[in-house]
Amino acid sequence: MKTTTLIAIAIAVITFAGTNTAARADEVTLAVTGRSNSTPWIAGSGRFVAVAWGAMRDGGGDIFAAISRDGGRTFGSPVQVNAAPGEARISGEIAPRVSLYSSQASADPEIVVLWNAKTNGSTVIRLARSKDGGRTFQSPQTLQAPGAAGDRGWGAMAIDSKGGVHAIWLDHRGMAAGGEHSEHKGEHDGTAMAQKSALYYASASASGVRERSLFPGVCYCCKTALAIAPDGALFAAWRHVFAGNFRDIGFTVSRDGGASFAPMTRVNQDGWSINGCPDDGPAMAIDAAGVVHLAWPTVSNEAGVILYATSRDGKTFTKPVQVPTFGSPKASHPQIAIDGAGSIFVGWDEVRSGARAAGLVQITSSASGAVTFGAPQAIGEATAYPVMAPAERGLVAAWTSGPPNQSVIKVRRVK
Repeated sequence: MKTTTLIAIAIAVITFAGTNTAARADEVTLAVTGRSNSTPWIAGSGRFVAVAWGAMRDGGGDIFAAISRDGGRTFGSPVQVNAAPGEARISGEIAPRVSLYSSQASADPEIVVLWNAKTNGSTVIRLARSKDGGRTFQSPQTLQAPGAAGDRGWGAMAIDSKGGVHAIWLDHRGMAAGGEHSEHKGEHDGTAMAQKSALYYASASASGVRERSLFPGVCYCCKTALAIAPDGALFAAWRHVFAGNFRDIGFTVSRDGGASFAPMTRVNQDGWSINGCPDDGPAMAIDAAGVVHLAWPTVSNEAGVILYATSRDGKTFTKPVQVPTFGSPKASHPQIAIDGAGSIFVGWDEVRSGARAAGLVQITSSASGAVTFGAPQAIGEATAYPVMAPAERGLVAAWTSGPPNQSVIKVRRVK
């Protein structure tokens, strides 16, 4: 079996002792030298933390992963995940995704990375696994059907209790069938054109890949969200185009391992109609009781805000509440995570004092269902797109930092 081997790439590691006085003592910097590093994703399990990101050079991109075995305090050298050099398609809403699967067969969890690639004129969804703690990655699997026409991307991924991988993404093959190839044309032509773009689902296991369309009418350039509950229920969320060009969040659940999905639920009628794609999708986490926690961006009173709601039955959601941010007119790119103690956190980015910053707020729910928020706290200066994951005694956050042509990935333990 082909593998992607460890290659000699410079990486700056800032430990708690502080080996680089130019950076915070509690931050780690991940960077592939000579490249623009961006779009991180993160997964954690106890002291084991994996960060995947994109690194661009000369118009081509590759996906890298770095591993920490001390809860995110230090990381090893990055390893290239994709086998075909320069194939990766990288942008804020098209970040690579990384997930972990722990079994008794190995001391380290299995690492799975999903990414979007362009190769030989086609756009593909791929994933690769590492079964040796991130030292090498196996040959990639392609998830969409062979020869599928059109554009696709904005994928999300989750791993079930048996190690099976589940993925969703947005797919334009319906538009390609009509001879229309623009990635955004469906959005600007309105609701009817959006019906030619669909949410797709695939599962990948030892027995192979199963792929199919779920729902037409998606808002095409917003990230998707996928999560698995303790009982195995598989939840999916995405931005959908409803009649009147209202860009609200769609939601569905599968309770049979992806064999079937419930009819789409409209999480809330936000009242935001736009003849174009916001490029800003939902985030989701599931707690130990199986409650779905959902955060998403929308527009209220001409300001970009982040809303939060929950569902206990996978069908109906509580009335959304607005997440307190730093008060700028545009809070964007939400993420949500639940730590080992069950505490819920929402992260986002927004322009603060003339510079973009990453923020974090804790959510508390009472027995009666009332929601309260802690004070927003800044977790780092960011170009955009902070991400979070539970790790040993808290959370680990990662974000892009620095000018576009010199950007790096910053990682910090936060609470």
